[in-house]
Parts: sequence; structure tokens; C-alpha cells
Amino acid sequence: MNPEIDYIEINKQSWNNRTDYHVNSTFYDMDSFYKGKSSLNDIELNLLGDIKGKSILHLQCHFGQDTISLQRMGAEVVGVDLSDKSIDMAKEIALKINSNANFICSDIYSLPKILNQQFDMVYTSYGTIGWLPDLDKWASVIKHFLKPNGKFVFVEFHPVVWMFDDDFDRIGYNYFNTGPIVEIENGTYADRSADLKQEYVMWNHGLSEVMNSLIKNNLFINSFDEFDYSPYNCFKHTVEFEPNKFRIKHLDNKIPMVYAISATKLYVE
Repeated sequence: MNPEIDYIEINKQSWNNRTDYHVNSTFYDMDSFYKGKSSLNDIELNLLGDIKGKSILHLQCHFGQDTISLQRMGAEVVGVDLSDKSIDMAKEIALKINSNANFICSDIYSLPKILNQQFDMVYTSYGTIGWLPDLDKWASVIKHFLKPNGKFVFVEFHPVVWMFDDDFDRIGYNYFNTGPIVEIENGTYADRSADLKQEYVMWNHGLSEVMNSLIKNNLFINSFDEFDYSPYNCFKHTVEFEPNKFRIKHLDNKIPMVYAISATKLYVE
């Protein structure tokens, strides 16, 4: 990676800029959330199972909706995010609804220097690893924070989605990780009309890169699933073919849009 690109600072500012727009958007629907609606989807709920009494580390939690939803299910949860503005907002929301979810501002790679705890589960989902350059390091952080036989639950947008341009008309990007992608965005996925223009840095990660990073770090893959829809209406030219299931209209069910992995930390002497 170009050492002149300070991706952590650029992306931190990018997410700081988005936070207020996201909290106030219909996309995140805070009114329903305050009334008790969970922000979690069937895909991840099926993998999480009964989490009552479990300790969970939620990586890249944004402003904490999923973190608090996990806590509402009876778990003891710590949410982590790069954006200090998002974390401040998460703490404010938790205080407002009397949630005991905890939040830490940190980039993922630095977290082992800040947090000294192991968890029953590590969870991360939807639009997370694209912000990280090194998945071996990411997987080593997951391993570090899991107890022996602890469970990792991961749901992410499929790398095939990131090959397309924004209109899904042509292949614009490499499936494989060929280095940082630096772009400027107008608006944001949760509010495309937002008066917002920002730079960000991302990486594409193929499935073999993801799974090999977990395997190398003694994380046994229990399940891997692919889905031909997104539970979020965060792309252009979508159609809702079932409640909360979105596809790209002109591509129908022809491409995978989301994948999910469940893995267990192997106990090694």
C-alpha cells in the first residue's frame, strides 16, 4: 500500500461525516429502534442462536444499533468502531434507552493494545472488511479475542457485488485484492441526497482470501452460505421482491449479494 495514504484517518473522517446523516435517515429508522425493533436480520440471527448470557465483541459497530440489539437479546456486548463520532453517538443512544452495551473507539488492528478481555463470540457484519487492508491481521485479532472454542459470526456483502460499477452495468473493479481503491463519494448509502462529499479508501477481498485468513488463525469454518439478495436497500436500481429482501432489478437472482460464515476457535495446546 502507498505509505502516503493514511487510510485510517481518511476513513475515520469519512465515517464521522456520515454519522449524523445516518442516525437521522429512514434507512436506519431510529424511531422504530427506540421502540424496541431489532436491527438484526434473519441471516445473522440464525447463526447467532441463543446468546443470552454470552459475552460478545462486535467489531466495526458504527453507531451501535446491532450492538444494542445483541444486548437486548441478553448478551453482554462491547462494540468497537474507528469513528469517534459514531462511538459518541452509540453511547448517547445506549444511555437514552438504558442499555448496558459498552463501546470503544479504536481501529481494529490496535484493539488488542486497548482491550484485555476474551469473549464467547465475535460478531461483525455488512460492509466491514472492505475498510481493512490486511485480512490475516484481522483474523488474528478475532482469534486473540475469542475464548477457546469461541464462535465467530460474520455476514458480509459478497465480493461479486463490489466488482460492478455503481449502476451495476459493467465490471469496474477486480475481484481479487490488488491494493487500495481511493474514491470520492457524493451523499451516502443511507441518504443519497445528503449534502456530503468525502474521500474514502477501500479494498476488495475475495472469498479465498477471507476463508484462508480464518483457517491460518485456527478458526474452523463450521458453515459458509451465500444469498441472492441483500437485507438492506443500500445499492442503486434495487427491487424489493420480498419484505426486506432486495436485488438489483436488472440482475434479478443471477448474482450472490451476501455471504455468511460461522467459525470456531480451535483449542491448540
